[in-house]
Amino acid sequence: MQISRMQLIKALALTSVVGGVVIGIVQTALSTESPKPTTFTYDGSWPKLPLPNNWTFEGITGLAVDKDDVIWVLNRPGDYDNDPIFRRPEVTENYASLNPPTATCCLKPEGILAFDQKGNLLHHWNQADKIDGHLILTDKAGNIWVGSDTMRKYTKDGKLLGQIERISEAQPKPGQFPADTPMFVGRVEGGEFDEAARELFVTDGYLRGRILVFDMDSMKFKRGWAAYGKPLKEIAFDPNAKYDPKGSPAKDFLGHITLTVSRDGFVYAADRVADRIQVYTKAGKFVREFTVAPETLDRGSTGGMALSPDQRFIYVSDIMNNVIWIVNRADGRTLGHFSFAGHSGGGLHWVHMVATDAKGNVYTGEVDTGKRVQRFLVKP
Repeated sequence: MQISRMQLIKALALTSVVGGVVIGIVQTALSTESPKPTTFTYDGSWPKLPLPNNWTFEGITGLAVDKDDVIWVLNRPGDYDNDPIFRRPEVTENYASLNPPTATCCLKPEGILAFDQKGNLLHHWNQADKIDGHLILTDKAGNIWVGSDTMRKYTKDGKLLGQIERISEAQPKPGQFPADTPMFVGRVEGGEFDEAARELFVTDGYLRGRILVFDMDSMKFKRGWAAYGKPLKEIAFDPNAKYDPKGSPAKDFLGHITLTVSRDGFVYAADRVADRIQVYTKAGKFVREFTVAPETLDRGSTGGMALSPDQRFIYVSDIMNNVIWIVNRADGRTLGHFSFAGHSGGGLHWVHMVATDAKGNVYTGEVDTGKRVQRFLVKP
């Protein structure tokens, strides 16, 4: 079921109250058979600020919660050097790094930051490649995997353990390599583990999006597929393809593909620019697709995804409408959303990533000038 334009406008018009007060859940297209959406409270005490070492958060491009409920944050130190809006050298938050310093704040942070449930900074380090990443994952053994131009595996203290093969070219042109190239060609966008099968599912941004599966131990390629589960070699790259909410769905991915895997064996790929989520078996067989806020244009509505602990809900970060959508996983219906567009605590500006912990609390990360992580607690 799709939400009408009027429903979407009414949903986004709700005024939410934050700062320790319950964040309202807007319910849309909700039937009597649908599960009741969870209600959340903004937690202004997490993480503990200011950050040590005179650091500031930069754009948040990855969030993960490990087996001990430690929250791992991947931020983009490159944003410290270059203004994300005007695409010019940074001139507003690097005062402490100038010679001589013109103010007390701030200094460039390290790329990996890990916080405990109380908001204390436990770990911090830079990835070996020095390239701003777009995915962070944690496995049950306590290793940290970071995606940038490929996937690299680290200890929780930042020691590099291994990496998946990629092509030698740093910025290949579309069509320069075959669509079924069995390694990374573009940049990593999203991913998740199936640890029972020892498999890593990850998306490569080459040709607007490819789903690749690697062995977690050997790091060798196993299989892959494109939109609708078709073979990688059948990707028909169209540089002029655009999302049209009134037209037929694009036959290939349109861009910014994130991914998660459910315990019952389904793979979910969010095609942000196309406002849609596609569902497959772990073998790559297409099952179905559904849309979220389908009249959203520009960067699109379906950004990062996180599953609730019971896996009834998919939480979807929406970089355009700046809310977290709550989707019923059983049928793909949007049940509502929480948060609102804004820079104040509990609001969101260019929300990019989302994660959940074992208690069901939700963590969000923002890019552009948002540059922060926030926590929303489950209301009992």
